[in-house]
Amino acid sequence: MLLDTLSQTSGTTSPFDRYFLSAEPESLAAYQEAIALAQQVLLDDVRNHPQPYSGQDPRALEQAIGDRFSDPFFEQNLQQILINVGEKILSSSVRVAEPTCMAHLHCPPLIPALAAEVLVNATNQSMDSWDQSPSATILEQRLVTWLCKIYGYGAQADGVFTSGGTQSNFMGLLLARDRACRDRLGWSVQQQGLPPEARRFRILCSEVAHFTIRQGASLLGLGEQAVVPVKTDAAFRMCPQDAAEKLAELRCQDLWPIALVATAGTTDFGSIDPLEPLAAIAREAGLWFHVDAAFGGALILSDRHRPKLAGIDAADSLTVDFHKLFYQPISCGAFLVRDRAAFELMRVHADYLNPEGNEAQGIPDLVTKSVQTTRRFDALKLWVSLQAVGRQTFGEMIDTTITTAHQAAQAIDAAPDLELVNWPEINAVVFRYAPPALRQDPAARDRLNQINREVRWALLRQGRAVIAQTQIGDRVYLKFTLLNPRTTLAHLTDLLQEIQRLGTTLEISHG
Repeated sequence: MLLDTLSQTSGTTSPFDRYFLSAEPESLAAYQEAIALAQQVLLDDVRNHPQPYSGQDPRALEQAIGDRFSDPFFEQNLQQILINVGEKILSSSVRVAEPTCMAHLHCPPLIPALAAEVLVNATNQSMDSWDQSPSATILEQRLVTWLCKIYGYGAQADGVFTSGGTQSNFMGLLLARDRACRDRLGWSVQQQGLPPEARRFRILCSEVAHFTIRQGASLLGLGEQAVVPVKTDAAFRMCPQDAAEKLAELRCQDLWPIALVATAGTTDFGSIDPLEPLAAIAREAGLWFHVDAAFGGALILSDRHRPKLAGIDAADSLTVDFHKLFYQPISCGAFLVRDRAAFELMRVHADYLNPEGNEAQGIPDLVTKSVQTTRRFDALKLWVSLQAVGRQTFGEMIDTTITTAHQAAQAIDAAPDLELVNWPEINAVVFRYAPPALRQDPAARDRLNQINREVRWALLRQGRAVIAQTQIGDRVYLKFTLLNPRTTLAHLTDLLQEIQRLGTTLEISHG
């Protein structure tokens, strides 16, 4: 039947035109209608649900969504499908743009970036080979060149867009491992697999570094035991002296340090390791120096806070995320290297993608720099955002969040029933409900932990705020991650008062 239908179709029209965007009139009309319907559902949801969350717990949400979403082929017209999505899915989504949605490094996206996403999705460029993304390849490479420049890299630098910090950190460790095998052992991991000596490789990082360092070591066949935690100071920054001592200990144990990973913006505290002395230690020891600046890398846009990144230009590789303080829709990140020759360690040729003759002809195929093959044109949304917002406004937004975090810390420190853990380096504030009498009683630890857990869940069930929970040693804490420049001290003052009220009520009930 389908062949008969196709044979009866005249010209270039197709019975499938209304499903795909093209120059055909039916296609254009269908696309415009679909986008208009989606926008209306989204705008209605934003207007009707001003709180950061609906308050439903997982079981209630499962029941509310119902059976209609169990069968994907439950056919309806598009308008009704999108209305159902709005009523059942969007209505209980986390609203990242609301000022009291502050649990994680989960930013409100810029409106110019949302507009760019329409273009990214509709054109569906694939960034692995030039013939799938001609102009997109050129724009991404130009944006990478600009990024390398603002982080202080020279003309030999290069990079590639990634899905975010997990992938970028993985790539940094991958290059560190393979360089060590090549330079120390004359061994190609790409061709020969891991050498027997790889079990002696060690990677040093802060004891509060992101978990993806351990994850990356595991995935790279080195095991989590290859990661050596380095002590931190009172501000949760890596201690260079302890790093040097750990290196000496490893050598005495006949183990091979291959990389030192510094963090510019730890997840819980926003702490920035002392990059300059750590870079000097790595250089003297011949280690690959990787900086995870997924969180703090955006400070490069702030005139006031840029000096906190001093020494970042010495990194052999660098992670930066744009779906944090660059305010991009998920996902959007980059991996940069100080010397593009490092990418030779992972270069692979596939005749159907990047035939070897392409490079000689000046045809760029970005797949040689990525562990991904198919990859989105995420550079476009960052490019559009940078142009639409401008560097000064970006810097002001970042500065505002840091100022707000300091104001919040001062308010917490002044509240007798709250205990502040850290003065924010960027915009993460860690604290807990802990009245002095309970704080000083070792036997009250479990009770305080339970109270703080329940405070967080109570705020979520009320739909009033989405805040985070973390743990330091055996104590449970709450966390504000203040990425949103629209969040003000007034929002936080009200929220802190509610936290104290809830804490007092729970303290009595748990008494």
